[in-house]
Amino acid sequence: MTLRAHNPASVFPPYRNYAHAVEVPAGARTLHISGLNGFDETGQIMPATFEEQITNVWRHLGNVLTDAGMDYTDLVSLRFFLTAADLDPANVDAIAEHLGDHLAARTVVVQQLLDPAWLVEVEAIAAKVD
Repeated sequence: MTLRAHNPASVFPPYRNYAHAVEVPAGARTLHISGLNGFDETGQIMPATFEEQITNVWRHLGNVLTDAGMDYTDLVSLRFFLTAADLDPANVDAIAEHLGDHLAARTVVVQQLLDPAWLVEVEAIAAKVD
């Protein structure tokens, strides 16, 4: 399947490797992924650092995608919730590590999360034509 990124010249250029919009072709299966946080695979241990939490988030995201017969290149949209703006550089590094040149629509929101130990939560949408 080919996802089509839309970055019209009439809108400011995207920075930090994302697309303003992503078009999903007709006939694609769509997967809506609930907010994933940094708990370990048991759901019992929340690491103290952002780096550990975002590593867990990406592992969980990869596992959910694999379960649906998809991978990171099928991601259409990502919404990151961070508890502080100064976490964004490490977040951008993690995105680059996992997505490379793949462009997904992306939003980053800074706000308090449900539990003060949570530093990041990520929602995603993926799509794939079989």
